Amino acid sequence: MAGRTRQARASSAESGSVRERYQHLFEGDGGRSQPMLHELGVEIQDFGTLRLLPIALAHEVRAQSCQELNRILADSQILYSLYKKHHWLMRGLTFYQLHLLLDKHAEEQLELIDLVAERVQTLGGVAVGDPRHVAEITTVPRPPNGVEEVAAMLSRLLEAHEIIIAKVRDALDSTARSGDAGTNDLLTSEVLRRNELQVWFVAEHLVDQP
Repeated sequence: MAGRTRQARASSAESGSVRERYQHLFEGDGGRSQPMLHELGVEIQDFGTLRLLPIALAHEVRAQSCQELNRILADSQILYSLYKKHHWLMRGLTFYQLHLLLDKHAEEQLELIDLVAERVQTLGGVAVGDPRHVAEITTVPRPPNGVEEVAAMLSRLLEAHEIIIAKVRDALDSTARSGDAGTNDLLTSEVLRRNELQVWFVAEHLVDQP
């Protein structure tokens, strides 16, 4: 027992001496792998500006498309948040059905948000992402912080959808004129059709029937 104790002490002392001998190496390795916390830097691209990407579209065409896409993107992020909020706050006899439906729609909106944001980046722009920035751009009315009646919550979703759809139709006209086929295709095949379908599913829950 005493022999093992002496060996342990000797091993510990040797380990300590090795560590002291190579302390600079340990510190160097730690420095390379240490996370750089609280870093500050300058913006390398301002919001509203464009990088030059070789996609054969004029600067003014890409600038116009990015501006319209960011407006749609901001409204879509608000709509997503509304869907999640109403998904949580839903109540009444149709709670389970609407709870699941609104969450499904929220996930679909999240997919659209990613597609629209990536299109902005593809055009060389900067996609709006910070919720505080989104709040400055969106035109979707702010709901109360509390809980509204179910019909009011659903109507609010439909209003947000219509705002987005109107902006999408305006963007479709401008991108058709400018020749931005990629943005036009995305807005038609993904954003417009998905929003129209979601409007149908939500609106049918507001039909007054016996």
